[in-house]
Amino acid sequence: MSVMLEVKNLFKNYGSVEILKDINVAIEKGDFLVLVGPSGCGKSTLLNCIAGLEEITAGDVMIGGQNMTDVSPKDRDIAMVFQSYALYPTMTVAKNITFGMKVRGVDAQTQQSKLAEVAKQLQMEPLLNRKPGQLSGGQRQRVAMGRALVRDPKLFLFDEPLSNLDAKLRVEMRTEIKRLHLDLGATMVYVTHDQIEAMTLATKIVVLKDGIIQQIGTPAEIYNNPKNLFVADFMGSPAMNLMPATTSSAKSGTQIQIERENDEPLILNDKAGLNLPKDVIVGLRPEDIVEAGFRAGTGVQTATCMVDIVEPAGADTYVMTKLGGTEVTTRLHAETQATPGKPLEFAFDLGKVSYFDPDTGSRLN
Repeated sequence: MSVMLEVKNLFKNYGSVEILKDINVAIEKGDFLVLVGPSGCGKSTLLNCIAGLEEITAGDVMIGGQNMTDVSPKDRDIAMVFQSYALYPTMTVAKNITFGMKVRGVDAQTQQSKLAEVAKQLQMEPLLNRKPGQLSGGQRQRVAMGRALVRDPKLFLFDEPLSNLDAKLRVEMRTEIKRLHLDLGATMVYVTHDQIEAMTLATKIVVLKDGIIQQIGTPAEIYNNPKNLFVADFMGSPAMNLMPATTSSAKSGTQIQIERENDEPLILNDKAGLNLPKDVIVGLRPEDIVEAGFRAGTGVQTATCMVDIVEPAGADTYVMTKLGGTEVTTRLHAETQATPGKPLEFAFDLGKVSYFDPDTGSRLN
């Protein structure tokens, strides 16, 4: 596969303030790269640097094997879809979509055939004679995507394109973008602060915090093997449970001890035989703490804990208990008989456990 986008040693400063610090990332043709992180982490700035809308302080941006660092945005062979849609209010949908081609001197016949093709693909044929003011948010989003699609660029850039839509429409448009990616085999870079969006759309995720890349990987790698406490806590909904614990060597491996209020400590035995420090943070996803009897496997151990809160959520029920001085969320089946203030036997899947260093936050296993 050919590398379509490569960002090398990129730094971006505003005066003395460092916004992006030594960013290195590469994606191949057909990849869907999602830049995710909390507000202010630098993800939109990075997208703008790739687009050429922001001048970079140091480093290189390569698109299709060519150095585009000093090339103007219009000559980078990219198409961008903004959060605000940026449509011309006085033009019809059809004219909004073909305007860029007209400016570039594409002949009228090609403009019309491209327009027809994209309108069909996005199911927009009935909207072509309307003005943006007569469209819903989702329809405007389609027009903005249509305008990008007719360009057939090397790279599509999306800047939080769904954040103005309501929850139901966001899910629909997410599916639409996913389908587009599969149909076109296009290379896409997508910015969002919504980690569900990141997990569902990406072939590769970059997690950013304070202008520094925390982890790059597939959705499965990021979810199952977070590199540090920040990624573990940020990716996943509900977030990974992070419980302070102490370890000691046991005959069968490592004994993990987690303190509990008004109760004996919770003791778990990890047979993996890892060389762990005395103090660790134990990370387990809510779906890896279930009701006893609902999870089999060599790493599964059961323990009785007091139920704190029960939250039915349709197909699942989230049950909270307190471990290691923190609120722990478990994901149980809908018919669970868990009752607040009563004990329940839980199964902990230590085959899925992540261990972190409490001082550095780094992953230990």
